[in-house]
Parts: sequence; structure tokens; C-alpha cells
Amino acid sequence: MVGSLGPNSRKHKVTVVGSGNWGTAIAKIVAENAANSNGIFEEKVEMWVYEEKIEIPETSPHYDASSPLCQGEQNLTDVINKLNENIKYLPGVRLPTNLHANPSLEDAVKDSTILVFNLPHQFILRICDQLKGKILPYARGISCIKGVDVNENGIHLFSETIGKRLGIYCGALSGANIANEVAQEKWSETSIAYDPPHLDSKCPTPHRSPNSSTVDIVEFEHKDTSGQISDVKLQPVPNEYPPVDHALLKRLFHRPYFHASVVNDVAGVSLGGALKNIVALAAGWVDGMGWGDNAKAAVMRVGLLEMVKFGEKFFGATIENRTFTEESAGVADLITSCSGGRNFRCARLSIERNLPVEEIEKTELNGQKLQGTLTAIEVNRFLSKQGLENEFPLFTAVYQILQGKMSVADIPHHLEC
Repeated sequence: MVGSLGPNSRKHKVTVVGSGNWGTAIAKIVAENAANSNGIFEEKVEMWVYEEKIEIPETSPHYDASSPLCQGEQNLTDVINKLNENIKYLPGVRLPTNLHANPSLEDAVKDSTILVFNLPHQFILRICDQLKGKILPYARGISCIKGVDVNENGIHLFSETIGKRLGIYCGALSGANIANEVAQEKWSETSIAYDPPHLDSKCPTPHRSPNSSTVDIVEFEHKDTSGQISDVKLQPVPNEYPPVDHALLKRLFHRPYFHASVVNDVAGVSLGGALKNIVALAAGWVDGMGWGDNAKAAVMRVGLLEMVKFGEKFFGATIENRTFTEESAGVADLITSCSGGRNFRCARLSIERNLPVEEIEKTELNGQKLQGTLTAIEVNRFLSKQGLENEFPLFTAVYQILQGKMSVADIPHHLEC
């Protein structure tokens, strides 16, 4: 599993950018592996936390009336670091002591060679703007963000949006991963997509070295998921570090309870994680209507076909269709999301309570946001501009229902062959 990892003079420092329930669950995994890395990773893992004030409730097992932590509102980062628990977003799960909650984004990423992005996708552009010039130029990233970046220039993966804004290479992680189950160490699996830049860890040794190279590799080109040369000129990871390849990423994310498969298909893994949330909304509505498992299976079948079709149409140069059927980021994630994911649950409750999904979101998610609703709107905006709404009837139906322009009861007719 780790055949390419040999002795190196420097260790990788890892930072997780984001601390919601999924961000904290991933940070837990990363910190556990960093603590047992045999010199590959620095033991201390930083987790950037958007600072907010919280009170430890009297119902919490941590509550102690005599404790300073229980004297009114406290900084969330202080509570996490002192209790080793994110009591707001991942309550009841003990975090490793080598995981440090940091309220300063700039300090959290300082000198980090591996950045794991795990936050709602509506915030990523602002975060990237704050990170410009604050990270190592040869850092590498993994995006755990569920969504797509839609703008006037088309549709993009967030892994590549991050890469372009920060001038680095970024892969993706996605799978059938309900955060609370992962954090509770219930067995699951995930998919990591990373197409290693070809000159990483082949950077010349320092000129002071007796074996220094005469070639100074300052930057190099690589292809993006469109199959074209990227606008980003990468700086190679210096050879003082272990190479950032499939073996290293498996070492960073794989746990006995969290099995990681590493592939090259960044587009397939990213789209699987984004588009399944749209399908999960439809599945939740169907379930809320009481139509049964047959109807939900029909929605999932159509949804999977639209996911594959979307990938072929807009990322055909690099995407592998088998990612949707063979990887956790594909059909497995779709099944999980349409059975117990938050998009599914909130959509079902919206029918049962006769309320808009947005209202359910406010009462059920403890301040967090659904990704399916925003992705559905962004995808429809893109498809509408392309004149392709009719080619994706389920994606279009979800958008129309969210906008109040269509009834859930009309889904069967809308999907009729």
C-alpha cells in the first residue's frame, strides 16, 4: 500500500480547512493517521474553524457548573481544544489530541504542504481569496466539497477552482460517507481522485547539496479535467518530502473503519459527490409522498443516468463512466444519499410538514446548509443557458419544484418516457 514512501528529510504538514460535521470527521481521520505516520506527516494537524460563540448546555456530559468553560458563551475553538470534541457540529465524538482547532485561517495553513478543503461550497471562493499568497507555492490539495462551480465561463469542478485560484494542484474525495457514521467509526468506504502531477517530488536537490541537480525546475505544465493544458503553472513538490501520490493519500485517509480507494478520475469523483445531492432531494420528496421503494428506485435510476450523461457531455475528455458504477463516489454514494443523507431527510420532512425545504433546513441542520438545493439551482442555470434542460428531466424537475413552479406530484409525468 505504501511502497513508494521512503525516507525523506521533511514531513508533510496537513491542514483541514473547515470544521462542520463532515470537516471535523475528516480531520479526525487525518489526525489519527498523522499520529501514526512513521515520519511521513507532522503529528500536529491544524483544523481551521470559523470562530463563533457557543454555550455548553446543561444537558451535555461536559457540563460542570464550576468550570470556566461553562460560564456563559465561549469560543468554539477553545471548547474543541479543551474538550477534544466539536460539541456543536459533531457532538459525542472524541477527537484526537493532536488535532488543533485554529480560528486563524492564515496561521492554520502556514507551512502546510497538504490542504484538505471541507466546507460548504458557497464559501470556497472567499476562502481561496483569503488564502492567496498565504500558502506554500508547492502545496497540494484535496477537495471534499460537494458541488460544482458555475459562472459565466461555464461549469467547473471545485477541485480545479481551488487549484486555479491558489496556483496549486487539487484532487477530490467523495463517497458514501454520512459524516456521523464515519465519525462513530462505523465501517464505510470512500473514493479519492488524484492524478499526480508528473514532476512532483522530482524537484532538484538544494544547490548546497553535493549531489545537487544542474536543472532548476521552477514550474511545469499539467492537463486539467478538460484534457487541455491548465492555465496554472505548478511548482513541483521538493524531493525533501515524500511524494504526494496515491500511496501517500491512502496513508493519510485510509482507516480500518474508513476504506479509501485512490483513482485518477477527478471529474467522475467530483461530479458523483455533487450531482447525487440533486437526486437525493427528489428521492426525499417521493418518500415523503408515501409512494414507496419502487418509486424511489425509479428516481435513483434516472438520476444515475443523468449523472453519467452530464459527465460525458461536459467532462468527456477525462471522465471514466465506470467511476459512477464501481466507485463509492458513484452509485454507492447515490444509494446512501437517497436513504439517509441530509438532503433526502430534509426533502422528506418538507412534504410531511408541508413546508419549503429551506424552512426545514433552518430547523434541522444546526446552522449548516444543504448542498443539494444550491447545486440544483447552479446546474439548472448552466443547463438553461446551454438549452439542455429537456435532456436532464430529473435535474430540471428538482429545480422547478424548488422554485415553486412544479408540484412533487408531477414528477412521474415529467419523467415519463
